[in-house]
Amino acid sequence: MRFDTRLVQVGQDPEPGSGDVVPALHLAATYDRTVQDPPRYFYARGENPTRDDLQRSLAALEGARFATVYASGQAAAMTALSLLRPGQRLLCGDDIYGGTYQLLQLLERYGIRVSFADLTDPAVLNRLDGGGDGGADVAMVWVESPSNPLLKVVDLAEIAERTHRIGALLVVDNTLASPALQQPLQWGADVTVYSTTKSIAGHLDVLGGALVYDDPELHEQFLAYRTTTGNMAGALDCFLVHRGLKTLGLRMARQVDNAQRMVEALRDEPSVVRTHYPGLATHPGHALAKRQMAGGGALFSFEYRHDPEKLMSRVRHFTSAVSLGGVRSLIECPALMTHRPIPREERLARGISDNLIRVSPGIEDPADLVADLIAAVRAGDR
Repeated sequence: MRFDTRLVQVGQDPEPGSGDVVPALHLAATYDRTVQDPPRYFYARGENPTRDDLQRSLAALEGARFATVYASGQAAAMTALSLLRPGQRLLCGDDIYGGTYQLLQLLERYGIRVSFADLTDPAVLNRLDGGGDGGADVAMVWVESPSNPLLKVVDLAEIAERTHRIGALLVVDNTLASPALQQPLQWGADVTVYSTTKSIAGHLDVLGGALVYDDPELHEQFLAYRTTTGNMAGALDCFLVHRGLKTLGLRMARQVDNAQRMVEALRDEPSVVRTHYPGLATHPGHALAKRQMAGGGALFSFEYRHDPEKLMSRVRHFTSAVSLGGVRSLIECPALMTHRPIPREERLARGISDNLIRVSPGIEDPADLVADLIAAVRAGDR
């Protein structure tokens, strides 16, 4: 079964008895075990049929045996991080979502060290499996590729090999690419993390997160953590995420095309200093992105010479808001919004300037989006 067919059919079997082509929404908090043979469902904090359907679908998209879904991307990430123990170290890419940065700060109170490095730098990878201080105490490597908001592309196969050589786990946040463009498990990752709020659900109307993996031992640990902490996704949220998932392939194709058209239009604008997008031949990760992704991505950012707040107030077809991957086009300034939690000095050192603009194209007509964005950019020159 090919990818787009799996999107629509896996976990969407017609209901027995009624024949409903959309599986029923199961809202019950508890279950009568005397009518189950054998007993499968006990309490909704642990098990739920609607949740199971979504998990089956997400696992199938990466050819994996297991997936678990959560109340948000943050909840999914925290579940993956729960594998770490005091005295261990997490090595993380230096360009990450601001919410992830905040989450990693919590680890220090549990005696877990966190270090950041440019995982696109060969020297960093050489140190990782070279012994000494490089990777001796590293238990987990955390990667965003493409990264948020600078769209760095990490060689997933190479970093998987080096991570496993030191006996560590590789966790890849694949939210920006989505499974439609990239499947990290196929490149050697141990766990894929998603904020299903973004491209997977795609309609900006539900929060969710997911972990996808192929290891039974990890599955038992993640299920136990989720049931104990209660950070699972509710049935209605799972239903909405699964509804959106069916059109992921169609939406992503349009959004990638819209992104490509906009970045091409921005290239010759004097107000634009630099554009970050793996689909551009000038991007340092372009060749790698072509190898491990099925498209340039549905997000881009650019350095703007003028006031970012004025730019965001001038656009008509973009909403100034956080999040990404939805059907409606969004525009934001990471320094003011998504990456505000990162201290300014640290943010600037990582290349996230005060004038960086991040754009998440929706599925609107590309001509409208290009004309609107270019007009708003040019207005800053007057």
